[in-house]
Amino acid sequence: MSNWNSFTKKIAIKTPIDEVYQAWSTQKGIESWFLRCAIYTSTDGKKKAPNELIEAGDTYLWHWHGYPDTVNESHKITAVNNKDKIQFGFTGNCLVTVTLSSLKDQTIVSLKQENIPDDDNPKTNLLVGCGEGWTFYLANLKSILEGGIDLRNKDEEISDVINS
Repeated sequence: MSNWNSFTKKIAIKTPIDEVYQAWSTQKGIESWFLRCAIYTSTDGKKKAPNELIEAGDTYLWHWHGYPDTVNESHKITAVNNKDKIQFGFTGNCLVTVTLSSLKDQTIVSLKQENIPDDDNPKTNLLVGCGEGWTFYLANLKSILEGGIDLRNKDEEISDVINS
């Protein structure tokens, strides 16, 4: 197997950097383009309000459209800076870092997923599966922030499609 244990995906979004940060760093924001349900819990065990910013040490429980509640992710927010960087644990003990930067009138979103375990099985290969998933969801983030069209499949009876 290769030693490909990380990938980076980038997208340009014609939206101010603070709005893009909000879309990543609050329950309300991340549910608008990525998740069906996001529950953030602070280090003292309190559930965060929908518009409350996440903080390092918070934990999350995420559910997607098109999947039952048994399909979920639960990890820790490892770093935030309240302006242009968020880092969190993800499936398979991976680490995802999202950094935002401005270029001309656009925000460049750079997502790096690392610590991907080697796996030759295409059904469980995180390099392939997560790479494909993040490509779609970053495009959906752009779509939502620039024009409001949500590209996600929200019907559990429709499966094996790229948009869920």
